[in-house]
Amino acid sequence: MSAFAFAFPAVLTTLVLLPVIWWLLRLTPPKPQAEVFPPFAILASILKREETPAQSPWWLTLLRMLMAAAVIFAIADPVFNPRTNTLASSGPLALVVDNSWASATDWQNRVDTAATLIDDAESRNVPIALVLTADRQHDAVPVDAATARTRLAAAEPRPLPADRTAAIASLRTALDGAAPGTLAFISDGMAGGETDETVAALQGLSPADFRLIEGDGAAAVAITSAVNGADALTVTLTRLDGGPARSLPLTAFDSRSRPIATGTASFAAGATTTTGTITAPFELRNDFARISIDGLANAGGAYLLDDGFRRRRVAFLSGEVVDASQPLLSPLHYINRALAPYADLIEPDVADLSVAIPQILEQNPSVLIMADIGRLPEDVQGEVQRWIEAGGMLIRFAGPRLAAAPGDDPLVPVVLRKGERALGGALSWSEPQPLSAYPANSPFFGMRAPQDILIKRQVLAEPTPDLAERTWASLADGTPLVTTGPLGSGRIVLFHISAETGWSNLPLSGDFVEMLRRTVQLSRGGGVSAEGGQAAAGLPPYRLMTASGTLAAATGEAKPLAAGDGSKVVASFDNPPGLYGSEDGYVARNLFPPEYAIRPLVLPEGASILREPLAGKETWSLKPYLFTLAALLLILDCAIVLLMGGAFAAAARRVPRRGATAVVLLALCTGALMAVPQQGHAADSKPGDETILSRLDTTHLAYVVTGESEVDRISERGLAGLTEFLTYRTTLEPGEPVGIDIEKDELALYPIIYWPVSATAPMPSNAAISRIDAYIRNGGTVLFDTRDQFVTLDGNATSPNTERLQAILANLDIPPLEPVPADHVLTKSFYLLANFPGRYAGSPLWIEAELDRAEDPARPARAGDGVSPIMITGNDFAGAWAIDTNGMALLPTVPPDEMQREHAFRSGVNIMMYMLTGNYKADQVHVPALLERLGQ
Repeated sequence: MSAFAFAFPAVLTTLVLLPVIWWLLRLTPPKPQAEVFPPFAILASILKREETPAQSPWWLTLLRMLMAAAVIFAIADPVFNPRTNTLASSGPLALVVDNSWASATDWQNRVDTAATLIDDAESRNVPIALVLTADRQHDAVPVDAATARTRLAAAEPRPLPADRTAAIASLRTALDGAAPGTLAFISDGMAGGETDETVAALQGLSPADFRLIEGDGAAAVAITSAVNGADALTVTLTRLDGGPARSLPLTAFDSRSRPIATGTASFAAGATTTTGTITAPFELRNDFARISIDGLANAGGAYLLDDGFRRRRVAFLSGEVVDASQPLLSPLHYINRALAPYADLIEPDVADLSVAIPQILEQNPSVLIMADIGRLPEDVQGEVQRWIEAGGMLIRFAGPRLAAAPGDDPLVPVVLRKGERALGGALSWSEPQPLSAYPANSPFFGMRAPQDILIKRQVLAEPTPDLAERTWASLADGTPLVTTGPLGSGRIVLFHISAETGWSNLPLSGDFVEMLRRTVQLSRGGGVSAEGGQAAAGLPPYRLMTASGTLAAATGEAKPLAAGDGSKVVASFDNPPGLYGSEDGYVARNLFPPEYAIRPLVLPEGASILREPLAGKETWSLKPYLFTLAALLLILDCAIVLLMGGAFAAAARRVPRRGATAVVLLALCTGALMAVPQQGHAADSKPGDETILSRLDTTHLAYVVTGESEVDRISERGLAGLTEFLTYRTTLEPGEPVGIDIEKDELALYPIIYWPVSATAPMPSNAAISRIDAYIRNGGTVLFDTRDQFVTLDGNATSPNTERLQAILANLDIPPLEPVPADHVLTKSFYLLANFPGRYAGSPLWIEAELDRAEDPARPARAGDGVSPIMITGNDFAGAWAIDTNGMALLPTVPPDEMQREHAFRSGVNIMMYMLTGNYKADQVHVPALLERLGQ
């Protein structure tokens, strides 16, 4: 193969014209002379005489000759590394093309290379056998050039490794013993496995000419794992060639493909694997859905994350009494320290398991850990069992209580022997046992071999046929250390040792942290409710990865992913990379399992193989460079001619000032363009962020939008009137009142929410009630107004609005209520008030009752523990506050009395001051004593 050739060699025949060009270029007109204007001298010069043309300088002639030669050579199109090899005509052309994941970035170059070979085969009337190694079906029967070209145009890269074994078998069958003439293997450069024999198998077809065509391998970089650590996300990468040092930028995307964090991974010189980090808060890392290598658009450069990546909610239970003075003896101490960086931890505040277990299951944990609990109470054992069957994970640790428990416990994964086994000690012949290597079916597989870990006591499992399949870790003598078993859609995991250091030193090791972390990661990320249903036996394809590393709708070729078949194997035709499950929950299947390493293609020693680059990679043309050279020579020639004729000097003499002015203007324009600020992008902001930011600047009064236009209008105008009254009478200057939808709007932005209760408005959903419940738990207050002048909470003689209020309050966790006492802080937070009228004056204002107060007649005000989360009235506050745009009242008071309206406004002011300042007025009783102590 020649390293240099011309695409149009016939054009080079025009080089014979260079002598003619030389002769023409030597003839130039004489240089003009400057003459004075004497009339007779002009007349004398009119006489004809023979003129001899002057010759151009030799170096200028040579410059013009080089320019002409550059144009001729550019038209001839000189090419480096052209493909001028002829195909063997003794048999068909066999084209084996890798259309794997690594070929996506330079796929067009591979298609161009194959098309060139097909064109050569067509010119020699040679049939073509085309086979694509990453396709499910292979048709290698030799066809004509037109058919091969059509198949090549329909081919596309796949997000899978190449399956060359099946492709070569199909090619061998199609040739039926005949040897191919030229066999061209357009390879991605990667080995197909630990014992790759692709090249040897292709040579076994006995081709007359074997060509190996490869790219540069820079695109063969893949992400193999991502670990959500305590401080950052750690990403493991592998690459094909151990070339020079290389730094790759990483980007984390959320489920809506918005970039939310970045990081970097750097390969050292000669290294084929490396790790990179993406540093972000844990809450933000929980939103990661995909990690990508910037600028690498293939399936290997993208890594999908699922619920298994997200932070879990883990609940703890212990059979022992917790001694705060000796935390190292607590079985939960080491579990807490191991999982605190990786999970949200829940501990019950009561010791009674009948109360504690329902309490923690209501919070929908993903994992429940029980340390040395023998047998659960009957009334909660069924509830825990239903929770596991719905998808929960129970992790149990042994101990004296479990060892002494009956053997028919349904919440253990294996049958246990009665009692415990002691290893070492004065009464034992055996020595403490170390751990053996973790089996391949264990989630601990891939961890370093256990070292310096000794087990002194354990509970033993009865031998059963499936005990080995249920064992995740075992001792050196083969007895199980960690066993597991399914229960419905969930799983039970048993550590046959205690969670503290009495039975082993495992809780003191880093293996204990990693074992717990990996076990917890197998649970569901969103939590599990005891009322959940059974999971399907297989997870259907939800979103599949394309060859370019993006997600698309699932196709009909992919099959459901078997439960538990996660990331331990390489992706296949049946289960390509993607998300399996549904929108409610899914499992990510990535291209490669953790710890996978890309290896280069193995070439047999001494094999005669012609190696070529891809078309468009190292084959390049000199045409644009030669045309550029000719243009530069032309500009240089023009400048020389102008200098020789004195044109530049004359122009400089004519416009010196204009030239300087133009230079100054050009500099000013350039500086102005460079000073234009870069426009920011708000791609990272979420919809609604602007509204939230505007609400944070100023206090706003909020009311619940009921859907009834008249009720909502009075609420809005009432809060507008109270806002204006607050602005003129106090130092508080609220913003415009806001109507909120309790189904979806953010409630935490408002200190108090006015809720006009209406029996004809739609009943709020359970989700809305739950949001209100969370709002009042977090310190907010809701002012319910039935607007019917009478509120009774005992269910006797109630109005329709009060009945609707009782239905709403039935779903809320509210404290006991009482009418505002005469000595409450509300009566004197700003104004001194005896009652709280609105448009009506007959209803009391209900607030949270103080059940344990001590009556002190000397105190002018009462001190509660905080602001009441709920206020209830029937006096129609908004109707009394409502004003029009001119400040006039919209509704009359009942009975008509402007002083009642003034007291209604004062009631609103007291409520707002009480909400914003709490019960600080109650502490003013101490002011005289403080002043006396200070001597004032």
